Amino acid sequence: MIDVLLVDDEELLRYGLRTILESDPGIRVVAEARDGAEAVELSRIHMPDVALMDIRMPGMDGLTATRTLAGSDRPPKVIVLTTFDLDQYVYDALRSGAVGFLLKDTPPPELIQAVRTVADGNAILSPAVTSRLISRFTAPERDLSDERARVDSLTDRERDVLRLLADGRSNAEVAAKLFMSEGTVKVHVSHVLAKLEVGNRVQAAILAHQVGLVAEPS
Repeated sequence: MIDVLLVDDEELLRYGLRTILESDPGIRVVAEARDGAEAVELSRIHMPDVALMDIRMPGMDGLTATRTLAGSDRPPKVIVLTTFDLDQYVYDALRSGAVGFLLKDTPPPELIQAVRTVADGNAILSPAVTSRLISRFTAPERDLSDERARVDSLTDRERDVLRLLADGRSNAEVAAKLFMSEGTVKVHVSHVLAKLEVGNRVQAAILAHQVGLVAEPS
C-alpha cells in the first residue's frame, strides 16, 4: 500500500486528488494539509510514502515545506504540483529535494502512475516541461564550468545513463535501452549522482539539461 499526503490550500482540489488516487486499490490518502506547516506535522504523524505538494499556499509555502521534509527522519518523496506556466519556485523546490513535478491538470491515469513511479524510487520528468523549466529559471550568463566538469568526469556508460534519466526513463527502461540489468543500472545511477554531487535523479536530469547533454524538444 502506498500512503499519500495531499498538500494544497484548495479543498476542492484536494477532494479531486483524493478521489482519483483512491480509485487505485494500492493507494490510500492518509492525510490532507492546507499549508506547509500542517504538511510537516502530518508527515511526522503519518509518515507517508509520497506527498503531492502545492507551492503557493498561505503561511509556510511548499518550497519551505519541501526543504523541511527533506531533512526529516523519514522524508516522503515529494511531487510538486504546479500550473502550466510553472510556478516561480518549482526549480528551487526540485533543488531542495522534490523528485518531480506534475501539472495540476494531469489526467487521472497519469497521476496514479506518477505516484506509483516515485514510490518505486524513480523520478517524474516531462522532457518538454523540464526544457521550459531550465530555459526560464537558468540565467544565460550563468557560469556552468563546474557542472560541465562534473559531467565530463562521467564514463561513457554513465553519460548514457544520465541522458536517459534526463529523458524521464525509469530504471527498467534504461536497462532495456542499454541492454543491462536493473541492478547494474542502479549502480550506475548511484555513481552518476555521486560524481555530479546531486541528491536525486531530478537534480541530475536538470544538470544534464543545463549543460546541453540532452537535446531539447522543439
